[in-house]
Amino acid sequence: MRLRILDKYIFREVFMTFVFGICAFSAVFIGSGTLFRIAQYITDYGASLQAVIKIFIFGLPGVVMWTFPMSMLLATLLTFGRLSSNSEITAMKSCGISFSRIAMPALVLGFIVSIGAIAFNEYVVPWANTAYRNVLYYEIQGNTTMKSQEHIILKEISEGKMQRLAYARIFNAETQQLQGVTLQEFGPDGKVKHVENADFADWDGKKWVMHNGVIYDISENEDQSEHMIRFKTQVLPIASNPQQIVREQKELEEMTMKELRAQIEIMKTQYVNTSAIEAELYQRVTVPLASLIFALVGVPLGLQPTRNSSSAGFAMSVIIIFAYYALMTMGSALARSEALPPLLAVWLPNIIGLISGGLLIRRAAR
Repeated sequence: MRLRILDKYIFREVFMTFVFGICAFSAVFIGSGTLFRIAQYITDYGASLQAVIKIFIFGLPGVVMWTFPMSMLLATLLTFGRLSSNSEITAMKSCGISFSRIAMPALVLGFIVSIGAIAFNEYVVPWANTAYRNVLYYEIQGNTTMKSQEHIILKEISEGKMQRLAYARIFNAETQQLQGVTLQEFGPDGKVKHVENADFADWDGKKWVMHNGVIYDISENEDQSEHMIRFKTQVLPIASNPQQIVREQKELEEMTMKELRAQIEIMKTQYVNTSAIEAELYQRVTVPLASLIFALVGVPLGLQPTRNSSSAGFAMSVIIIFAYYALMTMGSALARSEALPPLLAVWLPNIIGLISGGLLIRRAAR
């Protein structure tokens, strides 16, 4: 497809409105959320100016991420609404240019934004969320005490290969105890060779000591049985102390998709419900792809006779955004409650949006 002056014109108009949308929606989110939290930190904890600036900067990527789909919808509605009200769309069609050709620059931009948003959500947002948490927890709140956590995972990797993996269902900060401990050691081929299970492990000030457990030596030959030994106490070969363990754990929003997939695999081996993590993993793709879905919906809606003003286009975008995020919240709840498979539940808003956009595009092309 040869790039025409018309393509550049439509692409530029949509892109400029898209940038405006990012600024506008980001300002709304920052004003209603980020600044309110910063004021709370200053009032409650006496946060310093340096800490406040860090919190503001590290909080921006998470805010901007959510504005990409909204801005794409607003850009297509306003741009095509203006082109329609100025009779520019009519002039284009009279020259023999099809609707699909007119809409193509906006759809291409929606695709580019979606791919860029996935990369942004993978490489920038998790890092920023981790930095945000560290500043809040250690610099502003001044917490030096440990906190109890669930699903503790510790890895020992050498030359890109997993050597040792430890999992605990709960870390009790008060007793400095790991409960429901499993240790897996891997051979050069990447397969599990040695497994140790224990009811709990205590920190004695220098090392972790497991209690009431079983050791399995797994044979390479599947026809041979495993060796099993029970023990009352056994040293857990983990170098991390309780403070380091707490610092090494990440919240879901701080993990990359690769880390989320690894977390799911590990937790499944321990027969732990992973619906919440799977929902988070799939949303890392579905939310960025909403930019393309909103472009599909926004282009034909922008051509409607009633979409002849900026205020009307903005109102329509708010309604569609509310409906989409209501569906997304419902899908996430269905996934976490296991009412629907996480993959289907999380993709539900995009599936509905894709069908709606396809029908609107087909209708507008007639």
